[in-house]
Amino acid sequence: MTSSAEQRAAKVKALILDVDGVLTDGGLWYGPGGEAKLFNVRDGHGIVMARLAGIKTAFLTGRSSEAMRRRATELKIDQVREGVVRKGEALAELLSALGVTAEETCYAGDDLVDLPVLRKVGFPATVADAVPEVRAAAVFVTTAGGGHGAVRELVECILRAKGVWSGMVERHEQEQYG
Repeated sequence: MTSSAEQRAAKVKALILDVDGVLTDGGLWYGPGGEAKLFNVRDGHGIVMARLAGIKTAFLTGRSSEAMRRRATELKIDQVREGVVRKGEALAELLSALGVTAEETCYAGDDLVDLPVLRKVGFPATVADAVPEVRAAAVFVTTAGGGHGAVRELVECILRAKGVWSGMVERHEQEQYG
């Protein structure tokens, strides 16, 4: 990561995530009980670590699903905006609700609908399997694909830039994690 990207990551006070294609691999499973999504436990752990480091969290997604709402509740996500067609327009209200500026925000998305948000935030990020236009707009691209630990990788990048990563590791080694 370049020093400019590292400086931008160090300013992050809020982490806003797209869901399908970032927290999941983008696949949709339909069955008799409705829609199901597969979430990666390492991504969830990354979100918990971000929260413990004082970073606010939000989901900003175009789809609505019970599985996403359940995951948001489990992870104690601060704000959830679902069924959002125009993500760029929803960003200002979400930033206000989180009490942060766009410059203090990391957004991770994977497809064209995410470009308006990526172009407005201080630390735009994406997953390895994002569309080329999104990868070009991002300051940070994970090596992992969506739903395969990419969010965990992103959080580690931010926490390293903030200088708190080693403290998180020590906390885990001492089993004082809560």
